[in-house]
Amino acid sequence: MTQHILQGRTEDEVLWYQRRSFLKGAAAWTTMGGWGAAVAQQRGNIVDLQGDALLNGQRLTAQQTIQTGDSVETGPGSGLIFVIGNTSFMVRQNTRMTVDRGPTLFAVSVLRMVTGAVASVWGRGTSRQIVTPTLTAGIRGTGVYTEVLPQQNFRSYFCNCYGTVALGAGPDRVVSQAEYHQSFWAEPEARNGRLLTPAPALNHTDEELEFLAKLVNQRTTWQITGKKTSSHNDGYK
Repeated sequence: MTQHILQGRTEDEVLWYQRRSFLKGAAAWTTMGGWGAAVAQQRGNIVDLQGDALLNGQRLTAQQTIQTGDSVETGPGSGLIFVIGNTSFMVRQNTRMTVDRGPTLFAVSVLRMVTGAVASVWGRGTSRQIVTPTLTAGIRGTGVYTEVLPQQNFRSYFCNCYGTVALGAGPDRVVSQAEYHQSFWAEPEARNGRLLTPAPALNHTDEELEFLAKLVNQRTTWQITGKKTSSHNDGYK
């Protein structure tokens, strides 16, 4: 396993892809044709559900469908993996989020995070964002990890695991282009005059992104190139 630094998370949380239930669900998802087949067959889009989660304030079951416009909340010790269109999501415990509707019912325009952590892989598209209390990220086809820390005044952590992302925090603007993990803090208050500052690789692994990419028929950049070289610049132009 490619292990990043764990900060406020447990090893069990980043090893979800090894669980038998996930492997079984992912195999079934792929064998049955993925998202398109799920829509055509009117099946749910939840690949894996552990513990208790709420959908629009009501208890979520593994047979339900999460749509754009919905709100999702996971409880302690719970986790959720689902797919909408060409986007896959892994939601960690104690997360509150919504997925805003794009041009169609099955296109996500904005992932809004109040608290918690989400890894996500996005197929190609335009005008899509991830929004936290301290960060706005304009994304294209990419894989990212986002975490909001309420205990640190909603400081946000964001890793552009691969792809191109336009980041904004207050007046600060950064274009991140990464083939292998470029990470940032979005600060609630400026540090050394900046609200966007470099961060280490925290709380997520290569394998998580690889499995999420596979759910939407993609591969990560390092799987394609065979190279794992981190970007050491801070993204500022």
